Amino acid sequence: MKKDFLAVSDFTSAEVADIVRQAESLKRSNARPLNGKVIALLFEKPSLRTRVSFEIGIRQLGGDCIYLSKEDVNLGVREPVEDVARVLDRWVDGIVARVNAHESLVTMAAHMNVPVINALSDLEHPCQAMADLQTIAQHKDRFDGIRVAYIGDGNNVAASLAVGCASVGADFVIANPPAYGVPESVWDTALQRAEASGSSVTRVELPEDAVRDADVVYTDTWVSMGQEAEKAERVKAFANYQVNPALMEYAKPDSIFMHDMPAYAGAEISEGMIDDLRSVVFDQAENRLHAQNAVMVTLFS
Repeated sequence: MKKDFLAVSDFTSAEVADIVRQAESLKRSNARPLNGKVIALLFEKPSLRTRVSFEIGIRQLGGDCIYLSKEDVNLGVREPVEDVARVLDRWVDGIVARVNAHESLVTMAAHMNVPVINALSDLEHPCQAMADLQTIAQHKDRFDGIRVAYIGDGNNVAASLAVGCASVGADFVIANPPAYGVPESVWDTALQRAEASGSSVTRVELPEDAVRDADVVYTDTWVSMGQEAEKAERVKAFANYQVNPALMEYAKPDSIFMHDMPAYAGAEISEGMIDDLRSVVFDQAENRLHAQNAVMVTLFS
């Protein structure tokens, strides 16, 4: 039976931990388990890290890929999502899709016999979460007792990271204005996973309360693609949620700083935070390749 990866919760907690371990081992592997396979990259939204890391990863694993942009497909406009899915299903061995609406992924997966991987939707960004967990493990050597503080919008990145941390037993706390929380459906899943793993997921309003004694401090843009019309409102709402050296002082002395990029200095971070001695953002970016390779090996090979 085929398996999709549309949300972190599509993998069990044990499978999430296995993906993280496998991602690290694939850094040193020359195996080509996707030999002879063709993967379609269907992107409604542009990307640097996601597209390049998937294209390189597919080729490293021995496969080939075809890139389909919004203009190539016009998903749900030129023809229904289910028709696009059923056509591609006859040709390719898997789909990596970066879409505007999560529902497009659900529809696509329901009409395909090959696996579908979520490369970003408005609800979740599960591949980013796998890379984030790999990066935390790389720098902290464990998840148990690790406190991950997320500062800012409860967006797709925060949603997936909350479930990911809860799955592997790390504590997750998010600080944001009440109107900008993680969607309740995903938050409920994170709570269930945390209860099973013995960790915690909590929400606070003040950034200082989240960052206090944190091992990991994480932030993301306040204005995601498609939210440009809300920019002024969002910048005002998040004015006190910038990650800067003063806020980092509340974290543990050996804490690390993470950001999935692109980052906007002067907004969610202060000037220089990307190059701060505690920053691991480029390790994080590199690990997109390895974590996604582990997901693809699991689903496509």
